[in-house]
Amino acid sequence: MSKNNRNDFDPKAYNPEFKWRFLAPKFWTTWLGILFAIPFSFLPISLHRWLASRAAKKVMSKSRGQAHRARVNLTHCYPEMPEAKREGIISKMLITAGTYLMRFPQLTLRSRKWLDKNTVVNGLEHFTHAKEQGQNVIFLVPHTWSVDVFAMLLASQGHPMCTMVKSQKNALSEWAMSKQRKHYGGRLYERAGGIKPFIKAVNDGYTGYFLPDQDHGPKKSVFVDFCATTKATLPVMGFLAKATKSAVIPIWTEFNTNTGQFEIDVYPALEDFPTNSPESDALTMNRFIEQCCEKKSEQYMWNLKLLISQIDNSNIYNRKE
Repeated sequence: MSKNNRNDFDPKAYNPEFKWRFLAPKFWTTWLGILFAIPFSFLPISLHRWLASRAAKKVMSKSRGQAHRARVNLTHCYPEMPEAKREGIISKMLITAGTYLMRFPQLTLRSRKWLDKNTVVNGLEHFTHAKEQGQNVIFLVPHTWSVDVFAMLLASQGHPMCTMVKSQKNALSEWAMSKQRKHYGGRLYERAGGIKPFIKAVNDGYTGYFLPDQDHGPKKSVFVDFCATTKATLPVMGFLAKATKSAVIPIWTEFNTNTGQFEIDVYPALEDFPTNSPESDALTMNRFIEQCCEKKSEQYMWNLKLLISQIDNSNIYNRKE
C-alpha cells in the first residue's frame, strides 16, 4: 500500500504541528543545534567515530549519568562478567550512540533510495509471508540506538506503520522528531493517550512497531527474569497480540560505526504466543533481548534506567556498592 493512496490522518494520533512561537528566543538554541547538525551530519563517518570516541572517554570518567547507569545495569545483569569486559561494552555503546546521533539528520535529509541502499535486512520473509497470509503484525522492538530505522524503511516502501511515543519536554524538538518519524507516512500515538488507538490502527491494517522493554513502574509491570537479575517488565505484548490477532515478530536493529550502514535482523514470529500467563509472555520477550545482547551488547541502550523498579523499592542507581 502506498502512502499516496491511503489517508494516514487519525484524530487520535499524535500530530505535533509547527507553532509560530517556535521562533521565540527561548527556542533559538534548539534552532542553532538543528542548523549545525544538518551539515555536520554529512561529514565523514571516520570523523564522527573519532569525536564519539573522545566523548565516550569523558562520559566514562564521570561517576554519575549515562555511564554510571550502564555500569549498574551490566553489573546486575552480568555479575560474573569481568569488569574490563563490561567497561568495553559501555565504551562501544557510547561510541555507537555518538556516531549514530551525529549522522541522525540524514534519515530525514536523504532519499528513499539512500535508505534502502544503506540498510541490510535479514529475514524479511518472516514479515512478508505473514502479510501475504493476511496476518496482522506487531514488531517487538528492543531499545537499540538505530531503533527507528526499520519502521522508516518499511514506511518508505509503502507499508502503513504505527507506533507509540513519549513526548519530549522541548516542543520544537518534539515537532522535528515527529516530522522525521513520519517522513514516509504512518501514525504516531502518544503513550499518555492509552493503547486503544494503537490497537485500532493495527486492526485496520497498520503494522505495529512497539518498544516494550523500558521500566514503566511496578504497577504496570510483572517482575520476571532478565539475564542474572529480575526486571519489572510490561506484560503488554501478549495483550496486544490477543486484541489484534497479530503475529509478534521480534527484530534487532544495528548501526555499523565503520560503514554507517544499518543492519536489521527479523526473526520468526514468536511461537505459542501469547499464552494465558502475562508473566510467561513477559519472560519470552526478555529472553529474546538477552539472546540478542549476548552477541551485540553495544547496540543496546544500557544507559536507560532499565532496573529502576525493584521489588524491595530500593534505588540501585543511587546505591553505593
